[in-house]
Amino acid sequence: MQEDLERVLFDEPTILRRLDELAAEISAEYHNRELTVIAVLNGSIILMADLLRRIPLPLKLDCLSIASYHGGTATSGEIEFRQIALPDVENRHILILDDILDSGVTLAAIREKLNSKRPRSVKTCVLLRKRKPRRRPVEVDYVGFDIGDEFVVGYGLDYMEQYRNLPCIGVLRKEEILPPDAA
Repeated sequence: MQEDLERVLFDEPTILRRLDELAAEISAEYHNRELTVIAVLNGSIILMADLLRRIPLPLKLDCLSIASYHGGTATSGEIEFRQIALPDVENRHILILDDILDSGVTLAAIREKLNSKRPRSVKTCVLLRKRKPRRRPVEVDYVGFDIGDEFVVGYGLDYMEQYRNLPCIGVLRKEEILPPDAA
């Protein structure tokens, strides 16, 4: 699978070092407070597992299943919440974990939905933030890495449900991406 990459942006040791730094920042901010982490499925699952093991705080974990790419390489702009009920967030400190900030549509929709349930605070953490204009403005509190506007896979990020298990993050070769009408 790694041969399908045009180039590797971040190898596993680099990613893990950055997670150590993020965990230290998050741990300092939430010292002596319980944190509720809400991971956005499926892309953030590897980030969630590796990051949360580095945070020595009492925390609760929940997940949201959201769809916005629907098999393509760009968000459709339509957000689909796939579970019946939202996690209980009332009066809790919430940290949303997501794999990538791209258009801002997904993260903004999640934040709005959770804020309607009266949490004590809501912050966000993304592994990757694309440097590009966004459809929806959204601020992120913790960022692993800033990247260009390229289609990346690995470390939880996928293309057509493939490549999530790569231990690195890389740019997928254009010839590996199917034309929209072939998908």
